[in-house]
Amino acid sequence: MTRAVPPDPEKIIHERARLRILVYLASSPETEVGFPVLKQDLDMSAGNLSIQLKTLEEAGYIKLTKSFKGRKPYTGIRLSAQGEGALNRYLDEMESMLNAVREKNPGQAKE
Repeated sequence: MTRAVPPDPEKIIHERARLRILVYLASSPETEVGFPVLKQDLDMSAGNLSIQLKTLEEAGYIKLTKSFKGRKPYTGIRLSAQGEGALNRYLDEMESMLNAVREKNPGQAKE
């Protein structure tokens, strides 16, 4: 009997912090979110958030804009079309894997 091999999740997105960032941006009513808002809402350190954003930006999944608001530097973060597509494919893969497990074990209750 041949077992179905699950897809290999997109490694950039699969990392917990980056997944949280992408989901936050995708579900935000705002097109662009400021760095301090993202940092606070996701309860991340500035250093960790910066590293994760750099990885996502290098992958083309987010766009960063740097400017000033008044005299203060401002970094805006928004999900790119490429990032939205990658996130949707990732979520579809996860959903497919979950459905395969649920079909195999239909009697198990969701916890």
